[in-house]
Amino acid sequence: MWSVSRRAVVGAVLLGAVVPGRAWAAASAPARTLYVDPQGRGDHATVQAAVDAVGPGGTVVLAPGTYREVVRIGADRPGLTLVGGGDDPRDTVIVYDNAAGTPKPDGSGTYGTSGSATVTVAAEGFTARGITFANDFLRADHPDITGTQAVAIKVMGDRSAFHGCRFLGHQDTLYADSSALTAFVRQYYSHCYIEGDVDFVFGRATAVFAHCRFHTLDRDVAFKPEGMVFAPSTARANPYGFLAVKCRITSGAEDAAYKLARPWVPTSDTTARPSLVVRDSHLGPGIDATAPYTNMREQFPWQQQRFAEYRNSGPGAEIRVPENRPQLTAEEAATLTPQTYLGDWHPWRLRDAG
Repeated sequence: MWSVSRRAVVGAVLLGAVVPGRAWAAASAPARTLYVDPQGRGDHATVQAAVDAVGPGGTVVLAPGTYREVVRIGADRPGLTLVGGGDDPRDTVIVYDNAAGTPKPDGSGTYGTSGSATVTVAAEGFTARGITFANDFLRADHPDITGTQAVAIKVMGDRSAFHGCRFLGHQDTLYADSSALTAFVRQYYSHCYIEGDVDFVFGRATAVFAHCRFHTLDRDVAFKPEGMVFAPSTARANPYGFLAVKCRITSGAEDAAYKLARPWVPTSDTTARPSLVVRDSHLGPGIDATAPYTNMREQFPWQQQRFAEYRNSGPGAEIRVPENRPQLTAEEAATLTPQTYLGDWHPWRLRDAG
């Protein structure tokens, strides 16, 4: 058996204390830990094989390496934990290169945005730590494909938590969603790194990003903006959408090349009222401070959505045109915290809660 990082194992045990999967496992069979190593030194050689074999509330520990595969974690695996076996999330990578317009091998059409995901999580109570989730589809390598959305991970389960993970892609990197329009699910991302270009954090989940870094990529395009960081599609009945608190937005593109957000009102829910709050965060010069928001569709202007900021800093947070930068009052900000968004679920480490 290969030797897993002591830090990773300790982290998995600690995280188990806040994941309801333990209760589920106790009700059926004892939760167990499976080890994955592509060299044959673990219980399984692929991530998917271990996910299929482990029971509810179980833990899958991945040996450092690159796993080039598509992984599906179904609703029948509640409380599952994935742990990277290295000391850095760069050590353990799950990656594939499907895009929305990629033809399926059986000739039945293309994958679509959801089907392009390298990893799909439908299970409740899912936790990941120290792993990189990536989609390395490149537009330049596939000029014949027009559907260039390429999701690194799609998350749909309630009480899904990611600690110290990385999410790499271009368009539509992180799909923070739910299983149905009426399902209000909660997700938590702590000390994570997320990069992309167009709408690279999107979906209708109630998602809290704490102490995360969002990095906008440089695109060789003649038009502006080059992309948008957030594209929430929050259901109108859901009071909480995306919350970014104590985060950083950095950029590999020129100054003001990116918008902070645009609202996504999908054809499947034309009553959606996207919600985003960015607070106590540092916005670098890559964000267009004069006009940080834009529209995806003109019939759903961003001004009619639930976008707001509070106490942000940095050149991308300058309030140059006040009507373009809706700000929360101190009283409003006091009600829009991670605790408010996540209710009775407390997935954070102590240093994240403030």
